[in-house]
Order: sequence, then C-alpha cells, then structure tokens
Amino acid sequence: MEFRRIHALPPYAFAAIDALKMQLRRAGEDVIDLGFGNPDLPSPQVAVDKLIEAVQNPRNHRYSMSKGLPKLRLAVSDLYERQFGVTLDFETEVCATIGAKEGFSHMMLALLGPGDSALVPSPSYPIHIWGPILAGAAVHYVRMGPDQDFFANLEAAWEQAWPRPRVIVVSFPHNPTTACVDSAFMHALVEWARAHDVFVVHDFAYADLGFDGYTPPSILQVPGAKDVAVEIYTLSKSFSMAGWRMGFVVGNKEVVAALAKLKSYLDYGTFQPIQIAATVAMNDAPDQPKHVNEIYRGRRDALCDGLARVGWHIPRPKGTMFVWAPIPEPYDEMTSQEFATMLVQEAKVAVSPGSGFGPGGEGFVRFALVENEQRTTQAVRGLRKALTKLG
Repeated sequence: MEFRRIHALPPYAFAAIDALKMQLRRAGEDVIDLGFGNPDLPSPQVAVDKLIEAVQNPRNHRYSMSKGLPKLRLAVSDLYERQFGVTLDFETEVCATIGAKEGFSHMMLALLGPGDSALVPSPSYPIHIWGPILAGAAVHYVRMGPDQDFFANLEAAWEQAWPRPRVIVVSFPHNPTTACVDSAFMHALVEWARAHDVFVVHDFAYADLGFDGYTPPSILQVPGAKDVAVEIYTLSKSFSMAGWRMGFVVGNKEVVAALAKLKSYLDYGTFQPIQIAATVAMNDAPDQPKHVNEIYRGRRDALCDGLARVGWHIPRPKGTMFVWAPIPEPYDEMTSQEFATMLVQEAKVAVSPGSGFGPGGEGFVRFALVENEQRTTQAVRGLRKALTKLG
C-alpha cells in the first residue's frame, strides 16, 4: 500500500541520535540528554490538585468542546490582557487546541491547500516546515540566522515564490536559532503582511522565556494585527505543562472560526479535567512563568559559561530554552549529524543536529536546557574531554 503523505516525510533527523543514546544507556553509560526540548520542571501544584479533583467527577469523563470550555478561553483572554495588554473576545477570538503542534497543523489545513504556498524561516522547528507541506502547499524558505537580514530575505523569498504565498509562519523567540525581535519588528511584519496580502501565523511557544530584561512581544500588541494574524500560545513551557497538551490559537476571528469548525470534525478537544486544571493554572498561578524563566536563565548561564571555559564561545541567547551553537572551527568539516554523533559517543552528551531543522540548520547543533545546573556542568565536563581540538 502506498502512503503518499507519509512517503513524503524524510527520516526523522533526530532518530539516529536518540537510538544511539538509548544504546549507550542500555550498556550502562550515563548519557545526558540535551537534545529533546522536553521540559523537566513540575507543573503548578494548584493545577495538579485541580486535575485530581476534576477527574474524580464522572461528569467530566464525557466528550468536551473541541473549541475549549468557555472558562478556559476566558482565562487565556485574561492572561493576554494582564501580560500583553491585548484584549481578546474569548467567544470569537480564542480557540483551545491539543497543544501548539496540533493547533499549528490544523491551522495549516484551514489556511492552505494544494496549489498554495507558504513562507517559512529556515532553519525552523520541523512542524513549521512540514505542516504546510502536509496541507498540500509548497514551502519557500526565508533564511534565518544570527547574521541574516530577515526582511531582505523575506522580500527575496516573496519575489521568487510562485504562486504568491498566502501565509508566512514565524516564531519569536525562535526555535532553534533563539533569535529574538522587538515590537518594532512586529510592527514592520504586520505592515509587510498587509502590503503583500499575506496572513501571519506566529507561534509564540516561548512567550514567557526572555532573559536579561528582554520581554518577548506578542504580534497582537500591534494595532490592527488581528486583521492579518493569529498567534499560538501554549502552557507547555511557560507553565511546565508540556504533557498536558494545552494550547490556544488567538487573534483574527475569521481564522479562529475556521479552525474551530475544522476541529469540530476532527476532535472533541482536550480531556475536560485538563481544561479545568489549565484554567486554574492560568488564574491561580500567574507567577509560574517567572519562576520557570529564572530556572532556564540559570541553566543557560551554566551551559554558556561552561562552554566558554572549554573554548567554545557562544553568545548567551536572550530567549527560549535552547542554545544554538555553531560547530567550533576545528570540527567544522563535520556535518551536524556527524558532530552530534561524536558528542553522544565520546562526551556522553546528546544534542540535536542542526540539519534536523531544515536546510538552514547545517553547521549548528542545538542544546536544550532540560537538565539542572549540576547535570549541565557534568555535561560540560564530558564535552571538555571529547573536544580535544579546542585545547
């Protein structure tokens, strides 16, 4: 049998590193996994307690609303008002999703189809590339990187694309490059989208992870942004609720309505006790993101300072839970897959090869800040022993 969409997918670039990691662990090796961006911090206790209470009520065991419970949508609208000064109508401008990944994927099905095209940064989180492709659209890459002029690259990609793109996908702070933007950038992006008749989908997964005084801006803070944009917000990182699968699409009411209609055919939403507990998390644990942010800042410093002592100098990222590291010069003849393989074999540290994030990721590896500072320091010691060419 032919699986046309599945055959189009390349081998998952991180699978080989993961398999090698598991092989070494089965052999008794202590491999520190800084590859998978899987938050390790506990969820808010008030959410856990509410989940236990809600799950014991049999009324919550039935089908729920795919769009999300009204109180849940009201809670995220209150969060946006409180944190970003953005007013959202929870009835028409908020749709709950089963995590950001599901929300993004179904958003692409709502916005794109065969014969359409989308602009996507490269490198990017893999679903940002493959979501439009799975919807039947063509993808045109916008080069993203530390020394890149994003708007110049965006204009060049637009001029070369045919058919003209309907959608541009962005995500700031950016995974994997950790690129951060300010409110002026968001204003310029909204104006560019309006002038080119392109709709913006902003994945705001790292909305609350900004360091050293940096506060990530919401695109919806731009006046008129709702005319041309939606934003995806998630509790995965900000509230350490990754496994709960609780996200939201907010903004343009026509697009939110289209997504809600599509989802009504596809799912019944997240398990209702999770929706109830997520509501409590946003309402009763508003300081959780600040607590989480400080922990990730400490891990970032431990990793970047440690790598600098090894001789691998990487600028400290201003946002996300990652460090995007160029392969150091003595090893730059290796591909990112080869370099990552060497690190897991010799340093017993697993990282993500940059090639897994699209063609713009080659030459880099990504560290995830998912181990405490003590384990991070232990990882640095392993890297010091393995990277002998750094002196």
